[in-house]
Amino acid sequence: MQATLKTSVTFEGTGLHSGMPVRLVVSPAKANTGIVFRRTDVPRDVADLPARWDHVEVSPLNTRLKNDAGVTVSTIEHVMAALFGCGIHNAVVALDGPEVPILDGSSAEFVRGFVRAGLDRQAATLRAIEVLRDVVVEEGDAYARLTPATTLQIAFDIAFADAAIGVQSKALNMANGAFVRELCDSRTFCRAADVDAMRANGLALGGTMDNAVVVDGDKVLSPGGLRHADEAVRHKMLDALGDLFTAGAPILGRYEGHKAGHNLTNKLLHALFADQRNWRWVDCDPATAARLPGVGVSVADLEAVA
Repeated sequence: MQATLKTSVTFEGTGLHSGMPVRLVVSPAKANTGIVFRRTDVPRDVADLPARWDHVEVSPLNTRLKNDAGVTVSTIEHVMAALFGCGIHNAVVALDGPEVPILDGSSAEFVRGFVRAGLDRQAATLRAIEVLRDVVVEEGDAYARLTPATTLQIAFDIAFADAAIGVQSKALNMANGAFVRELCDSRTFCRAADVDAMRANGLALGGTMDNAVVVDGDKVLSPGGLRHADEAVRHKMLDALGDLFTAGAPILGRYEGHKAGHNLTNKLLHALFADQRNWRWVDCDPATAARLPGVGVSVADLEAVA
């Protein structure tokens, strides 16, 4: 069955790149709605943006949606990961600005709100996208790949010159609430050397030591240090989960990212859907549904990220 929230949940904060205050309300939606972002500060007839791969505009530092009227919503990946990771298939995400609030730089606050609100099971068949054959896209030495699997699995590896990050790799089966327990509290990260350059280009205007992990060589500058020794690669997996949900339905397949980012994951979805031989729709029977992200998540799972 499909699922939506039982009640609306409100979040307030600032946009990481815009620095603008924003109020975001995630509300229940009818079956087969999917995830729809809605700008409340623009005319109603141009306010909606479906959270789909074919509405994603190229943006190296975040995932940005753009509709036919030119209206955009940026930095959707953390709330999308929380929705996917909590098993929410239908929701309207309303906000009064152009960027989702960054909160603490992770998905943890979104997850807390969603789990406490609870899920409403809907009398509609849940369909998933089954990957049928290998699909890969490359940019230099970076690549993203999807291969057939009976569950959604994510494997990622990164390599940074800064010793505080270095080389990291991790792989997870995303079933049974793994996202909530393993990934949702991992924050976005950046190098101290990049902060001034981003701000000079009008980016990271809302970034602080409280909503991002900032590293400089072998030092972690953010107060309190890391939440996980491999927090950086965990956050890349979080981003990938959110970006994969723009497929429009849960994916049954293994995602592998090597130095990949938002653009490469979106290109991977374009490549997947470019050939009908790559994938098919499947109706989720109870056994298949039990292997999806979000199944079995409860308030008890929040103890790991409290």
